[in-house]
Order: sequence, then structure tokens, then C-alpha cells
Amino acid sequence: MLAALKMTTTFTCAQTPIAMKSSLTAGVLMITLGFGQLLSAMGVVPEINWVWTMFLAAAGVLVFVLGGINKATVVLGPFFLFGSILSILRETGKIEINVELPMLVILIGILILIAHHPALPTPAWLLPLPQSKSKE
Repeated sequence: MLAALKMTTTFTCAQTPIAMKSSLTAGVLMITLGFGQLLSAMGVVPEINWVWTMFLAAAGVLVFVLGGINKATVVLGPFFLFGSILSILRETGKIEINVELPMLVILIGILILIAHHPALPTPAWLLPLPQSKSKE
């Protein structure tokens, strides 16, 4: 009778690799954001808009995690990551906005030139759709 009452439950998590990477990234992002805010509140690091800075950094990382390496991601990923670094430098008084913006413009130009490298694949969403042959 006890054998009939014994039940076993198995829990499985059927997440796709992208969903797993995204949830891991979200967890790491929240921990980093919390540490940044804590260190600012304790006076260990200067006051920085950690939400904006971490958003830029996370966007840069997620571009590579979700899109891999291709002509689009080599422009967008580093642009967001470098933007995050420049944001920290500006907020801590190391550079001014009139220096930050030209640096971003120069960076985007360099990244666009790098994206023209023939070894970098074109993402599928940038490829032209195949022409359908109509029957007459």
C-alpha cells in the first residue's frame, strides 16, 4: 500500500540556449548593478548612473551573445561597450561631453570600416530575400 502512495516528481527546465544565456546575463547584470549602487552609496566609487551604464554594457554583451560575430554585431557590440566606458569617464569628471561625442563618432566610423572585412559574415536579416520565379 505504501508503494502505491509513493510518488516521485521530476522537474525539468526546457530552456533554449538563448533563453539560458539571457537569464544568466540578467542575473549577472543585476548583481553588478547592485554592487555598483552599493559601492556608490558607501562612497567607495563616485556617484555614477549605474542603470544607464549597465544598460549600455549589457546591450553590448547581448549583441554578441544573441547575434554571434558578424558584420552588424562588430559595429553594435563594441559601440555600446565603449559607450558604457565613456559614460563612466564622463560621470566621474575624467572627460567632458564635448570629448565623448567625437570619440563615439570616430569609433563608429572605425567599426563600420572593420565590418567591411570579407571574413565577417553578413547576418541573415541583412541578406536580400530570394526572388521567386513567377509562372506565366
